[in-house]
Amino acid sequence: MTSVAVTLAEWAAGLEPDREDLELAHRSLLDTVAVTLAARDHRVTRLAAELPEGARWAVAGHVLDFDDLHMPSTTHVSVVCVPTALATSGGARAYLAAAGVMARLGTALGWRHYSAGWHATCTAGAPAAAAGAAVALGLPAERIAAAMALAVPAAGGVQRAFGTDAKSLQVGFAVEAGIRAARLAAAGAQADPAALDAWLGLVGGDPAAVDPSGPAVPNGLAIKLYPCCYALQRPISALAELSALSGLSADPAAVRRIVLRTPEATVVPLIRHRPDSGLQGKFSLEYAAAAALLDEYAGFGSFTDEAVRRDEARRLVSLVETKLEPGGDWLLDGELEAEVYIADGTVLRTRQQYPPGSPARPPTADQLAAKLADCVVGLALLTRDGDPASWTWDNAATTLRRYLP
Repeated sequence: MTSVAVTLAEWAAGLEPDREDLELAHRSLLDTVAVTLAARDHRVTRLAAELPEGARWAVAGHVLDFDDLHMPSTTHVSVVCVPTALATSGGARAYLAAAGVMARLGTALGWRHYSAGWHATCTAGAPAAAAGAAVALGLPAERIAAAMALAVPAAGGVQRAFGTDAKSLQVGFAVEAGIRAARLAAAGAQADPAALDAWLGLVGGDPAAVDPSGPAVPNGLAIKLYPCCYALQRPISALAELSALSGLSADPAAVRRIVLRTPEATVVPLIRHRPDSGLQGKFSLEYAAAAALLDEYAGFGSFTDEAVRRDEARRLVSLVETKLEPGGDWLLDGELEAEVYIADGTVLRTRQQYPPGSPARPPTADQLAAKLADCVVGLALLTRDGDPASWTWDNAATTLRRYLP
C-alpha cells in the first residue's frame, strides 16, 4: 500500500484550487488574521514573542479560542495553516495544501484519537504545516513527503493543556516544527515517508481512511461566533436564544436550576467544571451556561478572569446539572437540551443541534463582519491595514508584523 505521506504529498503537489476552494481560503484568511490581531495584547502572545513569526502568529491566533474548526477531524485547521502560509509567502495554494493535509490526516486519526486526550490540532498540525511550507517552497512531492516525515517528532500535544497557556503555545510549536521540517527537506534532509504511517498507527489512526478525493478541505470549516471552545458554541447559542426570547436576561437572579442534556462525546474537551480564570472558562460547560444567561453577548468580555469570578456567575455555575447520554463521535453529536428553572415555578426549555457558524448553519455575512469588527476594534481607525476588507494573501503578513512585532 502506498505510504500515507506519499499519497498526501502527491495530492498537495498537484493541487489546483477551484473557485470554492479559494473562497474558503479567503474567508479563512480574514477570520484567522482577525482573531490573531484580537490577541495582540494578550499575556500569552507576549510570552511567545521569542518564537519565529509563524509560530508566534499561531499562538496569538489560538489563545482566544476564536479560530475555526474542521468538524470531522476536530482540528483547528486555519490557525495552523494560515500562519504557515503567511510566514513562508505561500499564499492561498500553500494554505489549502496544508489545510487539506490536516483535514485528511486528522480525519484518519479519528474520534478515538481525540477522545483519548490528544490535541489533534497539534498532532495533525505539525505534518500539515510541513506540507504547506514545502508547497510554499516549491518542493516536489518526494520532498514534501520527506518534510512531513521530518515533522513526526513534533506531532504531539494533549488536551490536559486546555485552559492553560500551554494549549495555544503547543499549536505554535507544531507550526514551528512543520516549517523547520520543510526547510530541512528543501536543504536535502532525508527521511523515510513510512515514518508518518508508523506514527499514525501508534497514535490510533487508520491509514486506510486517508482519502485525497473531493474539495481541498472536505466538509468545510466551522466559524466560531463565541471566543471559546467549539464544544461551547451550541450551549451558549441555545441558552442565549432562550434567554432573549423569554426575557430571562433581565433577571438571571431568578434562576434556581439549570439542567443540560447532551451526548457525552460533546463534552470531551470541557474539563474545567469550576473555572477560576478566563482561559479555564473557555473549557467549562457550567460557566458557558452562566455567561449565556448573564451577558447580552458572550464575547471577549465574558472570558476574562474578572468575568469568570463574578459572584453571580459562580452562583449560576453551581446550579448547572449535566445529564450525559452515552456515546457519540463528534462535538455536535445529537442535540443539546436545556431546562432553566425559575423561582416562580416556570421551566424554560430549548434544544439545538447545529449552532450558527457551523457548516450546517454557515455564518451570515453580517455575523462574520460583526466578528471581524469586534476583533480589530481600534485598529481600523489607525491605519488602512487594520481594516479586514483590505487584507489579502499578499499583504496580511505585513499587517501581522506591524501589530505583533
